[in-house]
Amino acid sequence: MNMNRRATVLTLPGSPTSPGSDWQDAWTRPDGWKRRLTVAGAEHFTFTDLPVLAGRLGLSDPAAPLPGERARQLTRDYTAAFFDTHLRGMARPLLDGPTAGRPEVSFPRL
Repeated sequence: MNMNRRATVLTLPGSPTSPGSDWQDAWTRPDGWKRRLTVAGAEHFTFTDLPVLAGRLGLSDPAAPLPGERARQLTRDYTAAFFDTHLRGMARPLLDGPTAGRPEVSFPRL
């Protein structure tokens, strides 16, 4: 099995290193380029359309303090940087580490 694949994973604070998690083992298998980004204030549905739609209806999730529009922008920024880097061959420093303009995002090591 070819494990030389590129990957970017957006995770929640406290995961995937939780006790009993398979992430640590799974994360060590691919030997290609990879990044794990943790987004402070995120919860399970943060990386979907749900927080944006809920915000437009005046609803919020107290368990996920990151505003929907901010979550959408972070998801778009990092997804675009990943595809620009690996499909278009464009260097995107956004994937090199934390930035002052995106303090919610950290790059933890497993």
